[in-house]
Amino acid sequence: MTPIQLPLGVRLRDDATFANYYPGANAAALGYVERLCEAEAGWTESLIYLWGGEGVGCSHLLQAACLRFEQRGEPAVYLPLAEVAAYGPDLLDNLEQCELVCLDQLDAVAGRSDWEEALFHLFNRLRDSGRRLLLAAARSPRELPVALPDLQSRLTLALVFQLHELSDEDKLRALQLRASRRGLNMSDEVGRFILTRGERSMSALFELLERLDQASLQAQRKLTIPFLKETLGW
Repeated sequence: MTPIQLPLGVRLRDDATFANYYPGANAAALGYVERLCEAEAGWTESLIYLWGGEGVGCSHLLQAACLRFEQRGEPAVYLPLAEVAAYGPDLLDNLEQCELVCLDQLDAVAGRSDWEEALFHLFNRLRDSGRRLLLAAARSPRELPVALPDLQSRLTLALVFQLHELSDEDKLRALQLRASRRGLNMSDEVGRFILTRGERSMSALFELLERLDQASLQAQRKLTIPFLKETLGW
């Protein structure tokens, strides 16, 4: 097999794992994506489409799936299309060599005839070779401005999940899960204090947790409200 050469600096985030994903109302999507990773090649649900607004976890699940395959030594690729579109649709050539292809930010190339044609042929090659395909976009397949009817019909075959933003209670649990996996104990009181003071997107909350983790290690202190106020200037 010819190794796949991608002219990119795309890297999977180390923290983008299934264990690190708190699903909230998105448990069904998480379950099906995990099943896609564990199923035998040729499983009927080999095409899944995730969609939702920023910060709901589409990219996280795509990267987690890629990471799961890589850990098993199976070839997988993650392409954030908004970042790599400038390389042109030739980027999709030979991706059927991978057991799993994850295409994120599909909105970035929808409506572009060269990309749509390349995507349609990639879908067919992946299906014919029994590979798996995970897609993500900000909009549902019906709302995506796809011009190529053949590609639109392929998208209708996908198992589609809308990912929803976490509730405040779920955000608290997600923060506590992420903290515990870093060896930090975050009380409900501290977690709620962060939620009332900090930015509310999960990406911003996790960046904040990263800062607190580093500061906690350096100062050898636990996560308390006085420590948060001192560290973050709140």
